Amino acid sequence: MIGIREGVRLAHISWVLLRHGLDEIVLSAHLLRPLRFLKYFSPFFWFRSETSAPYGYRIRRALEDLGPIFIKFGQILSTRRDLLPDDIADELAKLQDQVPPFPAAQSTRLIEKALGDSVDHVFARFERKPLASASIAQVHTATLLSGEDVVVKVVRPGIEKTIRRDIDLLFLIARLAQKYSKEARRLRPVEVVEEYEKTIFDELDLMREAANASQLRRNFDNSEMLYVPQVHWEYCRPNVMVMERIYGTPVSEVETLQVKGISMQMLGERGVEIFFTQVFRDNFFHADMHPGNIFVEDDGRYVGVDFGIMGTLTTEDQRYLAENLLAFFNRDYNRVAVLHVESGWVPPDTRIDEFESAIRSVSEPIFDRPIAEISFGHFLLRLFQTARRFDMEVQPQLVLLQKTLLNIEGLGRQLYPELDLWTTAKPFLERWMEEQVGPKALLRRVKENFPQVSEQLPEIPLLAYKVLKDADQGKLKIQWQSAELEKMREQIARSNRKTKAAVSGGTLLITAAVVAGMPPAALTLMAGQVVSAALAGVGAVMLLFAWKSG
Repeated sequence: MIGIREGVRLAHISWVLLRHGLDEIVLSAHLLRPLRFLKYFSPFFWFRSETSAPYGYRIRRALEDLGPIFIKFGQILSTRRDLLPDDIADELAKLQDQVPPFPAAQSTRLIEKALGDSVDHVFARFERKPLASASIAQVHTATLLSGEDVVVKVVRPGIEKTIRRDIDLLFLIARLAQKYSKEARRLRPVEVVEEYEKTIFDELDLMREAANASQLRRNFDNSEMLYVPQVHWEYCRPNVMVMERIYGTPVSEVETLQVKGISMQMLGERGVEIFFTQVFRDNFFHADMHPGNIFVEDDGRYVGVDFGIMGTLTTEDQRYLAENLLAFFNRDYNRVAVLHVESGWVPPDTRIDEFESAIRSVSEPIFDRPIAEISFGHFLLRLFQTARRFDMEVQPQLVLLQKTLLNIEGLGRQLYPELDLWTTAKPFLERWMEEQVGPKALLRRVKENFPQVSEQLPEIPLLAYKVLKDADQGKLKIQWQSAELEKMREQIARSNRKTKAAVSGGTLLITAAVVAGMPPAALTLMAGQVVSAALAGVGAVMLLFAWKSG
């Protein structure tokens, strides 16, 4: 049941969609289909200026008009290129969090309530005018009493309630679209909204973001490639986070970086190395590395901020991903197809030869082009789209990885157009694979497992002697449990009970018939009738039990 507030909000959404020429979205609703002809009488149909604009552009403009939660949804939706056409995904990627700040007095109250003291007591200086403002939070600059410059991030007041309201509406719209639109069902809108719900509520917890930043900082401690600002945990709360203020040039200001004499080739290749280091060495990667979150120090070292979205892979996914990439580099498409089946990314009954042929049709054309013209990120997109025809399951962790790789490649080409992601990545992957399966990997695993194994070593000779002695004396017993075997045993037991009941019930009915037919001399009539009825009743019950138990 839709409430009054939800109804008003839905009406506003419909009005915005109509204004941007997205009539088909509103009129595709089952109840409104008979009224489609009315759009020709609408002033929006005749006077709107965006009807000739691309479909993706109109969707982006509508989301911007609907507000910050829908902007954030569009940003996350742009990462689902396995579900969206490329033109719409590219347009949604342009969405920016250009949100007006909320009043300084309000943010100050929130910070003071979270920290339990006045900002003038906690900080030596607190700038009430925000440094930046986004859909989820805004940032103020400050100086600690110890003299360190910091930034104070505070979650927008009431944003959780607003998010919950709009997410509920998104679920409503998604379910309607999935029910009445064949094209929408292909895009799995409910699944997309569920993923958005999880991501955006994770971003609301600044303690989680602070923990992510601390972990990433440890991973790149004393690194010449990447610097992660320090978190001041004593001032962190679920809705407030205080961390070191960084200074650097935004990575998008290429001309400024060139004037400072920073090598663009070094920045491009270093960005690729940082990405693969996070994914394969640390298994913990920054999944929101768009240009607004990356700065460059004067010596060429990257500085990252905003750690609300991080990605991880299982050890199996790491291994399969690395092997897949290396197989592509070597044009071993059969190995790629086999790996997809072994990893469970496609159903086990997939025909390897057909899948191999599909992969080859995507891969071969790009190898015939100059390496500088190849987009590795878009190649992966086409590969995932091809694999979808074979019922490839969407892997959320790989979607984040794909999004990050596209960001890295786009950034790298912006800094250094001749960037060769393939050549830069291949040596790294080969070294990683050697470390995972070579002699070094074996030695490392032995060292890692030795403490646990060493605890059991003294008992092994005694256990081995006991097993051999029992085997020699014929006392060795092997216990084997199987779910299928247990199920079969239960079925046999039920069948035996059924057979016994049927035989006993039949015997009793026959006996009852015999007793009923005995002459009065052998048994009084009344007694014979009573015995016969009792035997017949018991026999009937047992037969009924046998039938029901089957």
